[in-house]
Formats: sequence, C-alpha cells, structure tokens
Amino acid sequence: MLWSLSPFGEAKVGIPYGMYNGLNIYVVFILCFASNVLVFPVMLFFLNKINHYLLKWRVYKKGAIFVARKAKTGSGDKIKKYGFWGLIFFVMLPVPGTGVYAGTIATYLFKIERKKAFLANTIGIFFSSVIVWVVTYLAMQGMA
Repeated sequence: MLWSLSPFGEAKVGIPYGMYNGLNIYVVFILCFASNVLVFPVMLFFLNKINHYLLKWRVYKKGAIFVARKAKTGSGDKIKKYGFWGLIFFVMLPVPGTGVYAGTIATYLFKIERKKAFLANTIGIFFSSVIVWVVTYLAMQGMA
C-alpha cells in the first residue's frame, strides 16, 4: 500500500511488490488500487490549500515550476484536446511520469472540474492497475 501512495511508484510498483512477496493477488490489487485512488483528494487538497503558502519559498517555488512545466509538456496537449478521455488515457499509461500524481497536477493546472477529474483519474488508475496486475501475474506464471 505504501508504494501505491508514493509518487515514486504508485500502483505500478505496489502491485508487483505485493504479488512477488507472496501476498494474496486479489487483496494486493484491491489495496493498491484503493490507496492509489486516495492520492487524488489528498494531492488536490495540498495543491489548493498548502501549495499557496509554500510558493513563498524560493526552493519550493523553483521545484514547483519545474514540475508544472513537465506536467504541461507531457500531458497538456492531449488533455486539452481530448479532455476527460485524454486524462483517463494519461493516467492509465503504466509508465514513469504518468499516473494519479501527474493527473492531479494536470487537473490543478488546467482547472478541470473536480468530480470529472476524480472520475477520470479513478478510471485511469483502474485500467493501469489491471494492466500491471495482469502483466505481473503472467510474469509470475512464466508466460510474459
């Protein structure tokens, strides 16, 4: 679960970690998916409430601007063009730099409606988790 909450892995790391350590594969999926979904409201709260105060510090502001630029260049065109579906696809990709953290930052930067963004992030997380879960399961069976 901790890997799934972490911006360094999300469910992309949490699921394989749990499965390779002998935990019940269904419980691993549910817990990693659920904990990854929890990131969205926590991260959005941080961006809306706490981020404003931290921007006063130069080091934080420099890092925040760097992350915002990366999020805009990595996802901006697709999310602007395809909206809800673009956000789902972006969050769904099980590759580094995509996922719920990046999806939440995109939601904040592009001022996407919260309910729609939460749904898009949740759907994206679900499909990403399914992809990682299936690939990990097949690899453990020697099929991948």
